[in-house]
Amino acid sequence: MATVVIPLLMRDLTQGEARVEAPGRTVRDVIEALDERYPGDQARLCDGDALAGTLAVVIDGKLSRRGLFQRVVDESEIRFVPAIEGG
Repeated sequence: MATVVIPLLMRDLTQGEARVEAPGRTVRDVIEALDERYPGDQARLCDGDALAGTLAVVIDGKLSRRGLFQRVVDESEIRFVPAIEGG
């Protein structure tokens, strides 16, 4: 299962857990599995069929441009971080 590092502001949904494991082949699958275990995660992480506009996802230390469609493996570490815009 992939390991998800839970942002501090979302730990109220995971009973304070900073790291949780969830199955899935894509980021979307992992979020759906998290939401089954910790209802409310999907609402904070997603905006319809996309990652919330205020967030970016980092897989194994690399920023993903594929968002919810990024593939993951059992050894993946997933982090949701604030999206940074500008130029």
